[in-house]
Amino acid sequence: MSTINEMPHVVECAVAGCSYNHDGCTAFAVTVDRDADCATFIDIGTRGGLDRVVAQVGACQRTDCIHNANLECTAEAVRIGPGGGTANCLTYAKA
Repeated sequence: MSTINEMPHVVECAVAGCSYNHDGCTAFAVTVDRDADCATFIDIGTRGGLDRVVAQVGACQRTDCIHNANLECTAEAVRIGPGGGTANCLTYAKA
């Protein structure tokens, strides 16, 4: 089981319309849904998140990804970008 220190970091987010993306993803943790979309994406015109970049992958529902072990992401780091719905996990790779 992963601990908070072992969670993969979001090293890049290229989605300009997300309230958590300002100089990188500032959400505490993101959820990748069954379509490999970033379910944490929100566009309400309000800046959200923490003051410093610490985003991690909190949950991954994409069970067919090679990095998914028991709904936990085992990738060293993930990249988020446009695609899929509005924001997509670009690190996703089919098992």
